[in-house]
Amino acid sequence: MTQYKAAVIQAASVPFDAMASAQKAAALVREAAAGGALLAVFPEVFLGGYPKGDSFGAPVGMRKPEGRDAYRRYHEGAVDLAGPEIALIAEAVKETGLFVVIGCLERDGGTLYCTALFLDGEKGVIGKHRKLMPTGAERLIWGFGDGSTMPVFETSLGRIGAVICWENYMPALRLAMYDKRISIYCAPTADDRDTWAPSMQHIALEGRCYVLSACQHITRGAFPADYECALGDDPETVLMRGGSVIVSPLGAILAGPDFSGETILYADIDLGEVVRGKYDFDVVGHYARPDVFRLVVDEAAKAPVVRQG
Repeated sequence: MTQYKAAVIQAASVPFDAMASAQKAAALVREAAAGGALLAVFPEVFLGGYPKGDSFGAPVGMRKPEGRDAYRRYHEGAVDLAGPEIALIAEAVKETGLFVVIGCLERDGGTLYCTALFLDGEKGVIGKHRKLMPTGAERLIWGFGDGSTMPVFETSLGRIGAVICWENYMPALRLAMYDKRISIYCAPTADDRDTWAPSMQHIALEGRCYVLSACQHITRGAFPADYECALGDDPETVLMRGGSVIVSPLGAILAGPDFSGETILYADIDLGEVVRGKYDFDVVGHYARPDVFRLVVDEAAKAPVVRQG
């Protein structure tokens, strides 16, 4: 299928309540399908929540007890990939036939990962991408992904992959995605700045691919009253203002950026535009200079314990 409608979901998660977030996500999947979409992209850590403004009690050189309590609550609100929250979304995906990319807080033992999940119709979860490089204070609460979860999937809707938030500022990671011939470049994010949409335009032009970026629109009131927030406790304070956007392979903004509130943005995708774009620029093809520049990518899983014998 070379022409279809895609959607980016700009909505608030239910922080610390993954099941409530999953129920909301399932409803939004059905809404996007009713709107004619065959592909839907959700924001970063939609399941589990993005803890905007929380310090997790970690001044330099010490960890406060209340920070450990905050991490425990965050850990309890994460998801296991075989858990009921993912099953609920997979049911909606199977019912509608959508391909869905959704950010989640993945729990793996005592460590949490910022993960993008890929769900496809009858198959359910077909893969994941763990964020390689958490930004700033995210490094305290999220583990680091490795090269084993950087998939690009061949589908009837194009070659679909995901790069999360400020990973999009890592040129080597972008090049690795372009080398996998990504045509539907999904960018779940928590970045709601004015500079984000131009960055997505740059990536679309650089990779000659469609870029679909989703960010939450969420207020302080969505969080518990006792939540520590550096931005204050007024329930009306907007912690993330959206800015979701869809961009064409030649850098044209097809939908967004939207800062108005919760919404679903739609745009028509034509995979023929990807080829048209590469007529004069293919960064891993005729515009590459492998005699001068080469990228080496290690996609082996890095296990902390290797058992032998």
